[in-house]
Amino acid sequence: MLNRFLDHYCRFLELVISVALAVMVVLVFGNVVMRYAFNSGITLSEELSRWLFVWVTFLGAIVAMKDGAHLGSDTIVSKLSVRWQKIFLVMGHGLMLFICWLLFKGSLDQTIINWESTSAVMEASMGIFYACGMVLAVSGALILVDHLLRLMRGELADSELIGVRESEEEPIDVPAPLK
Repeated sequence: MLNRFLDHYCRFLELVISVALAVMVVLVFGNVVMRYAFNSGITLSEELSRWLFVWVTFLGAIVAMKDGAHLGSDTIVSKLSVRWQKIFLVMGHGLMLFICWLLFKGSLDQTIINWESTSAVMEASMGIFYACGMVLAVSGALILVDHLLRLMRGELADSELIGVRESEEEPIDVPAPLK
């Protein structure tokens, strides 16, 4: 159930990322054309592009985490037995859940501190800029909890115990949850 929700959520995020990238390209290219051809520019182009870039980066990190596409090292863990791989997976996920909490807390604090501050050009709340950390923290925690639940239910394949893969490899094919 949670795995299916995360699949749909990540597809939605991929759509949002695509739209944001398209808007960034139009803004930046349009600004370049306006500056060289008409000696003017789009005022909010730089600021909005910067905000979209930060949000695209954080949303992309969520999708990469779901797909197991982040960089890592499996030199030691890959040589261990399946039992020990499961133990290290639980320990690693526990540490990452703690990091998600730290990221959430720090982003929440920054969002609250900057909520009344506005950006220079768009005059939007700077809290929106910092809220991307909270979205990443909550989404990442859900992905980690999903992995742990699937491990406890015996639905996590042995190939998924090590989340690192070579860049040329295909994404890990996650089996559908049992009904």
